[in-house]
Amino acid sequence: MSQLEELEAIKKLKYKYLRCIDCKLWDELREVFTEDATVAYDNGRYSENGVDDILRFLLGTLERTDVTSMHTVHCPEIEITSDTTAKGTWYLHDFVVNPNEESGGMPGFSILQGAGFYSDEYVKLDGEWKIKQTGYERTFELITPFEQGPGVALRSRWNP
Repeated sequence: MSQLEELEAIKKLKYKYLRCIDCKLWDELREVFTEDATVAYDNGRYSENGVDDILRFLLGTLERTDVTSMHTVHCPEIEITSDTTAKGTWYLHDFVVNPNEESGGMPGFSILQGAGFYSDEYVKLDGEWKIKQTGYERTFELITPFEQGPGVALRSRWNP
């Protein structure tokens, strides 16, 4: 593969990671990580080691179908460091709505809007890029109350 093709493969991997989180595709999400992957979200506030613990954490925070999320990344800075390793930095924008009780570390009845920068490490195993390490440092996070009432309703693919 050319370097451009390698970069595109890494971008697709990151986009799959985000899609699986927001669509709650937990089995498919497992595919993006190495078995010994590590995460350090929110400046290391939420850190996990190993794909099983990572998925357990994400399920504990986002599994509920009433909790909806949108994670987008922009402006990738990806560096291929060898034939089988790479690193990347991505600008993150996330938006999470929790219309009920606390979920993981997110307060109940709240909307979270935030931004930050992901730092990733990738490895190529059997010809396929995987996430070895990921995490983000926040530049800001805004949590506001969510109150359903006249003119305010939350619909999602799970709760139409």
